Order: sequence, then structure tokens, then C-alpha cells
Amino acid sequence: MSVSVQELTKVYGEQKAIDRLSFRIDDGQIVGLLGPNGAGKSTTMKILTGYLPQSAGKATVQGFDTETQSLEVRRLIGYLPESNPLYTEMYVKEYLHYAAGFYKIADPAKRIARMIEQTGLGIEQHKKIGQLSKGYRQRVGLAQALLHDPKVLVLDEPTSGLDPNQLADIRQLIRDISKDKTIILSTHIMQEVEALCQRVIIINRGKLVADDAVKNLQQRVAGESVVTVEFSENMNEGEMRKLPGIREVRKIGEHTFEVRASGKDDLRKLLFDFAVRKNVAVLNMSQKENSLEEVFRSLTATKK
Repeated sequence: MSVSVQELTKVYGEQKAIDRLSFRIDDGQIVGLLGPNGAGKSTTMKILTGYLPQSAGKATVQGFDTETQSLEVRRLIGYLPESNPLYTEMYVKEYLHYAAGFYKIADPAKRIARMIEQTGLGIEQHKKIGQLSKGYRQRVGLAQALLHDPKVLVLDEPTSGLDPNQLADIRQLIRDISKDKTIILSTHIMQEVEALCQRVIIINRGKLVADDAVKNLQQRVAGESVVTVEFSENMNEGEMRKLPGIREVRKIGEHTFEVRASGKDDLRKLLFDFAVRKNVAVLNMSQKENSLEEVFRSLTATKK
């Protein structure tokens, strides 16, 4: 077990930032930690990385307790905070050598060269950090977080403010890194979660509201099923509307229709059986999945 959180609680004055939060993460997973602003994501990550003590509950990283064995935890974990604090007057290699001293790395020059290569900092390594674009500053932060070869990497909004090219580069870098590490990724960009994460943990007001694979979560919003179907010849819209649960049939092509139905039942089987009865072939059929953004909004919307 890479990370374990049990009944974790953090209280600031009279406010609970985290309220009896529990989850487990296995080795080698990329997990998205999601929630609205103020949900407790950053607080959870700071507790996991040893930057903040909890008020109650327990958290472990690779079996080490974050509260009582924080030094061991810090040796096993890499952390890129949202603010990515860097010494802008230092040169890239100078900063990485400085950071390597904290971890007492045996051969820092060799390790720094490896991190510069892995994070694509080669052409910028002789510049001051203050001269770098935000994308390259993020790479410096990642290189620093990876210097001591941590087993677990915690990334808080790693692509915030990046342009599309920088964003694609950082995403690919995260994929490459994930081959031998557990990664906890916090972001507000749902497409990023869909592209990178195998599993999603959603918290709201400090409480766990979802913990599942991305595909499973996309199927949780009941609302309606939407299917686009193409038949080999034209079909009668009125007859389709009479099928059980059908709410709407809209013709969008010569023999193609968008069909909407209530509930979670598989609409595709209903339409296929209908075509068989009419002795008509189905040439193409696809079901629209709920976006992760729709799921997120459904689970975290403020109730009025």
C-alpha cells in the first residue's frame, strides 16, 4: 500500500477543513484528487507530505506515519505545491545542487544531470530561474521534487497557467514519470484528469463524496442516455418515440438519429432490437458518456 488515509481530520478554529477523510492508494497508480475551492485538497496534500499536522486520524506513506515518522515520509515523497516557490535569482543547476544538499544525495551532479534530461531542461539549465517561462519553471519544480527519486509524487495544480503547448509537454512528462511512481494529482482541469488518471477521489467540504475509476464515475450521473445511431435506410421517427423510456428522437443525417432516453438502461440494445424487428441494419452506434465535469458538478454542487 503506497498511501493510506484513515479518518483524517483537520480543524482550524471552529472550521473543519477535512472531516474524517479515508482512502487508500496502491503502488503505481495516478490518482486525481478533486474538489471545489476550499474543499480540503491542499490541506490533505500538506498533511501527506509532512508540512502540516492533522487534528485527528492517521495518514501513512509506504507504511510510515506522516505525524510520528515525518522525516522518513519526506524521504519517500516528492511535492510540487501550487505556488511552486523557487529562488528566481539562482541558476537552474545551482538551485538543483542547493536542493540536492537537503536530501544528502551521494552523487548530486550525476542525479541532477539525469533530472535535467528527464524534465527537458537541457537548453535552459544555464539560465537564472527568473528568466524562464512558467512552463520551464514548472519543470524546475518537478526536477526538484524528483531529485531524491521519491516513491510517491504529489502535484498540486502542476499545469495551472500554462499555454496549450506547455500543458501538453508537462502532461507527457507526468506520464513518463508515472511508470515507476505513485502520483497524486490535484487539478481543476477535468480533461487533464481524464487524460492522465486511472482513478479519481472527489472531496467536498472536507468529506469524501466519490472514489472510483474515471469510467465508473462517468456512468454515475443518472440523468439520461444519449445515443447516435445510423441505420442502413430511413426509419420512422414516430415509431422510435414510442419505444420504452424514449424522450426525444432527432434526425441529424440521412439515416442518422440522436435518441435520448430517461434512466440508466442501455439504450443501444433497445435500438438494436428495434432495427432487427424492422429488418434494418445498424451501420453505426455510439453512446455519449457524461463528462467528468458533469459528474464533478453533480457531486459537489451547492444545495440551495
